[in-house]
Amino acid sequence: MSIQVNNITHIYSEGLPQQSVALEDVSFRAEDGEFIGIIGHTGSGKSTLVQHLNGLLKPKSGTIIVGGTDITAEGVLMRDIRRKIGLVFQYPEYQLFEETVEKDIAFGPSNLGLDEEQIARRVKEAIELVGLDYEEIRRRSPFDLSGGQKRRVAIAGVIAMKPEVLILDEPTAGLDPKAHQDVLSMIEKVHAYENNIIILVSHNMNDIAKLADKILVMDGGRLAMQGTPQEVFSQEEKLTSMGLALPQSARLMKLARDRGLPFEGNYLTIAHAEEELYQFLKRD
Repeated sequence: MSIQVNNITHIYSEGLPQQSVALEDVSFRAEDGEFIGIIGHTGSGKSTLVQHLNGLLKPKSGTIIVGGTDITAEGVLMRDIRRKIGLVFQYPEYQLFEETVEKDIAFGPSNLGLDEEQIARRVKEAIELVGLDYEEIRRRSPFDLSGGQKRRVAIAGVIAMKPEVLILDEPTAGLDPKAHQDVLSMIEKVHAYENNIIILVSHNMNDIAKLADKILVMDGGRLAMQGTPQEVFSQEEKLTSMGLALPQSARLMKLARDRGLPFEGNYLTIAHAEEELYQFLKRD
């Protein structure tokens, strides 16, 4: 499975006084098993872009090829595409509606025409993948859970569909630090287990630097930069001009380097910075 986006442009309210170009000539590829992070200032086009990938929005021009199928072509059955591409919006817990966690997660697989045994197996697997105890939580009302638990149950409902591509739009928004880290750990676990394409939209540079194989940087509806975390975060001036910053660990080590300490390169994760500082202090 791969996704190829070719020169897509999207215009909101086209022909009206409030017309705005949300995407302009955007192109990139996502390969099987890749973890892609999308960053950009508010209004840069991040959410508009990912809503094109499962056909929720159609581009004015350009093509999107998903697993060999041009989903922008006439007559394509989007239902089949959406079985392959799961999209988790911000605050997905607002979409919980069933009386128990088990029933809520089973809703999607039930619509795939699976038998009861397959559905039950997928529900159990999804609950455990998101780090919850199946026996303890499956009969509880989703509305009695904590905010972080609700978020994970909502994501489990998408995971139970076994999408080949999982898109998460700001999945940690509004969570406290522990719940934030729990959701990130869950995303890492799902990626390792399913080996699917994950596309993570986030304002958190630390999360993107830690998780992503490739980063797309959106600015004013255009794809301003793309590359590995090292390639993208080595261009501090360009990022700053777009209202973005380096990860905290990189900023800390840059400050230390500016004060004369011998730290070279980018330190994109806290663990990397901690190890370098430890080795430096041990030498002294």
